[in-house]
Amino acid sequence: MLNQILFYAGGTITLGWGIAHLFPTKSIVKGFGEISIDNKHIITMEWIIEGVALIYIGVIVVGVTMIEPTNNVSVFIYLSSVLVLVFLAVISSFTGFKVNILPFKLCPFLFSFSAILILLGYTL
Repeated sequence: MLNQILFYAGGTITLGWGIAHLFPTKSIVKGFGEISIDNKHIITMEWIIEGVALIYIGVIVVGVTMIEPTNNVSVFIYLSSVLVLVFLAVISSFTGFKVNILPFKLCPFLFSFSAILILLGYTL
């Protein structure tokens, strides 16, 4: 039971942070100032893609936990999600963490925290 709570918590945090990525997209792009339209499209695309990827990770972790948290497919999903979240945390530590905007600084911690919760759910 505790492992399922940890899976739900890790998945929900990831899902919520992904949804939170989508709302400020326009203001994030505006924050870059006068850049080419192509660069605006690229930043918009990348910002939305990260949000959608996080939503997907959160949804799939919560979904397999609801369906069957102990089968081999679920275990693969948990462990691969942990790896992706750790990878995103490392990337964010070297990039977004250096930006003086609080949400960017939160990314590595939220990604790591979610990964730890999911990993703990797997190991318990």
